[in-house]
Amino acid sequence: MKSMNRRGFLKDAAVAVAAAAAPAIRTGAANASPNDAVNVAVVGIRNRGKAHYQNFCKIPNVNVRAICDIDERLFTPAVAEIERLSGRKPMTYVDFRELIADKNIDVVSLATPDHWHALQTIWACQAGKDVYVEKPMSWCVEEGRRAVQAARKHNRVVQVGSQYRTNVMVQEAVDFIQEGKLGRIYMIKTFYYGFRENIGRKKDGPIPDGVHWDLFLGPAPYRPFNENRFHYNWHWFWDTGNSDLTANGVHFIDIARWSLAKRIHPARIQSDGGYYAFDSDQETPNVIYASCEYEDKTMLRFEIHNLFTPIFHAAAGAEGVRVGALFFGSEGWMQLGPGEFRTFFGKDNKPGPARFAKEIAPDPMNRRGTGDLPHFVNFIECVRSRKWQNLNADILEGHLSATICHLAEISYRMGRRLTFNSHAEKFVQDPEADSYLSRDYRHPYVVPEKV
Repeated sequence: MKSMNRRGFLKDAAVAVAAAAAPAIRTGAANASPNDAVNVAVVGIRNRGKAHYQNFCKIPNVNVRAICDIDERLFTPAVAEIERLSGRKPMTYVDFRELIADKNIDVVSLATPDHWHALQTIWACQAGKDVYVEKPMSWCVEEGRRAVQAARKHNRVVQVGSQYRTNVMVQEAVDFIQEGKLGRIYMIKTFYYGFRENIGRKKDGPIPDGVHWDLFLGPAPYRPFNENRFHYNWHWFWDTGNSDLTANGVHFIDIARWSLAKRIHPARIQSDGGYYAFDSDQETPNVIYASCEYEDKTMLRFEIHNLFTPIFHAAAGAEGVRVGALFFGSEGWMQLGPGEFRTFFGKDNKPGPARFAKEIAPDPMNRRGTGDLPHFVNFIECVRSRKWQNLNADILEGHLSATICHLAEISYRMGRRLTFNSHAEKFVQDPEADSYLSRDYRHPYVVPEKV
């Protein structure tokens, strides 16, 4: 099946003119009208969460009805910005459980730390809400599968924030590969070279006024408040985040798996790396090399460098690119970056077809393009139609791609090669490795066994 069919753009859905008095959508309805308003709550309003509410404010008949965060100090500027963008003042919540009890909210949009993604997705699905959840959609493999089960059981529309799947240029690159124009793909290398500052060492201290630390920790073990474990730096501690492989590398790993049309997990995984150059509290590696191999011998390799890296070392023939992928086929190869793809053929690397994002004309309906907005539009259209099959980044796709990262990080932490059973989602006769597939949850923030 060609990739364009899987993406399933909604050709017949119309984007209506915004109407402040439009009735709220009933997300369980079989055929919701595009004239109905969709009420959205954005959860986690720093950094990526700000991009969520800014994009939703641009979509006709979408109301940012509420925002939620465990840091009350963030509410004043966010409320003011949303009111300026939309003309409506959102409600504010601190506790996510109170938010999803609001029957007037149709959608929750999650930009929370990684360790909250799956549990909040499950709770929202159980409460009858549709979900937009940032990547990675899980902190570990088992809770990712539970979130998929919850979405299917409760018939929810769940989009993962893998926005490159709605990028026209990337779609064309994937079509090019899937149509066999590079021959048989035998290896893909993805890379992310993004410098990260030394977070140093900080002592535990008092919880700041307005910060609800217990709610921040949620499923993770309780620890005293520490600035290094809080805003953004939570990424670099195993309790709450993972390495940059999961935080950013997952984007092009997802594209690589998509281009191969792989709906299974890799069979063999091996990783290496470490934390270099700095002395700090950070637990996760700032350099990691990993490779995985599918049963058909197709190989994926990925590199993450968080230290200074000369641009020209990003990839052979890809000067000026710090993030992207190289696709190696029996007939030629492709360099794919955020703004372009180029192809080369034969032993002389003869240039082939190329595509540049700057050449793509803006779409007045915001369904196609190269930025974030079309991905949010695709999600809202599927909320209206109730056809989760038309999502560009359905939750199952997010689970399959996040799992590749989780497996690589488990191999890194264990220091050895691992073999994985894709169907059972367990390692092969390796209970020690299996212990990393889930976690001990802190009551009451527990991912349920039955969703």
